[in-house]
Amino acid sequence: MKVRRRALLAAGVALLGGVLWWAAARWLWPTTVPSGLRLSGLDTAHYFSRSFLRRSASYERFLDVDGVLAEVVLVGVLCVYAARGHRFMKESAAGPIGTGMMLGMLGFAVVWIAELPFGLAAVWWERSHGVSHQGYVGWVFESFGRLGGTFVFVCFALLVAMGLARVLGRWWWAVAAPVFAGLALLAAFVGPFLLTSTHPLREPRLLAETSTLARREGVSGRKVEVQEVKRFTTAPNAESVGWGSTSRLVLWDTLLSGRFGRREVRFVVAHELGHISRKHILKGVGWTGLFLIPMALLIAWATAKRGGMGRPEAVPVALLVLTLFTLAMTPVRNAISRRMEGEADWRALVATHDPAAARMALRRLAVTSLTDPDPPWWAYTLEATHPSIAQRIAMANTWERESRRP
Repeated sequence: MKVRRRALLAAGVALLGGVLWWAAARWLWPTTVPSGLRLSGLDTAHYFSRSFLRRSASYERFLDVDGVLAEVVLVGVLCVYAARGHRFMKESAAGPIGTGMMLGMLGFAVVWIAELPFGLAAVWWERSHGVSHQGYVGWVFESFGRLGGTFVFVCFALLVAMGLARVLGRWWWAVAAPVFAGLALLAAFVGPFLLTSTHPLREPRLLAETSTLARREGVSGRKVEVQEVKRFTTAPNAESVGWGSTSRLVLWDTLLSGRFGRREVRFVVAHELGHISRKHILKGVGWTGLFLIPMALLIAWATAKRGGMGRPEAVPVALLVLTLFTLAMTPVRNAISRRMEGEADWRALVATHDPAAARMALRRLAVTSLTDPDPPWWAYTLEATHPSIAQRIAMANTWERESRRP
């Protein structure tokens, strides 16, 4: 009877959780982009030379395949580590949580070593095509520095998860998911303060145009900063970071180097202001919170055979489940990101009323970054966080046609 009651209780909790998850997803999914837009079938040869199309396709395919191979190695290494990693517990006398942290750091260190050749191959490819200026040794040290940041995050995450599991037992995941969602919200808020090599924008004309666009988008008062990246890359970019009082617009100095015209930069600025006006960073955190719930539940289920998440021997299994879930959800997260990026493009078109500048900016972004305007479906699904350049140009064309209608 007790088993039956527990099963019914679990089923009820799962049903309620599923309904709440669906309701939250329905709230996050809507967009201001009109439905039914036809963004496929653009003739890219009308906007790009055939030689560029061949070169960009070759450039992107190497990076795509390199990334997929790195993920295959990642899964393989973690499968082995999940099966045998707990044996390293014999070398630790740091207590259950301390030993779990040690196993977590060791797992990511092994993964870093295994993936290092693929990262170096990507650096070589980008350097050989003139997209990156970064040296190999410098990249290794930078990657090692990021590994240190990963260690800090992993230790803190394991401290929270294992601590909750030792107190709450098998229901630890129900508390851990909102805790980590709150931490993601905090990270998004303080993220702008962690940016390096930035300074305020000092171009009066662009500042004035940005202020005008911000008023149109209803996001006046946002700071505009320039990040110096040209010593590492030639690729242009811009981003919106932070939320609330820390929200700001960051332009790479490669975007302002003179290769892009004033109207083109104006469109890119309007695109980023569109992200801010539609609160895409907060929505991204919301989606992260939604994905954390099933992920934490799966980790709790998978680690039960190792004594639960409160036991250090469960950590290697947890790392494997975390990675597999993240990879499985990548196409979904990419689709969500593309939807937000498409909405930012639409908002930029509405704000600037300049589809010609949008087309010029998108073409120049593709040329300067060697981006394939129309990638194959598998690369688009697995790698693309933005709509393809062909789709974005098609959106500008569609907006232009719609704006001419009475």
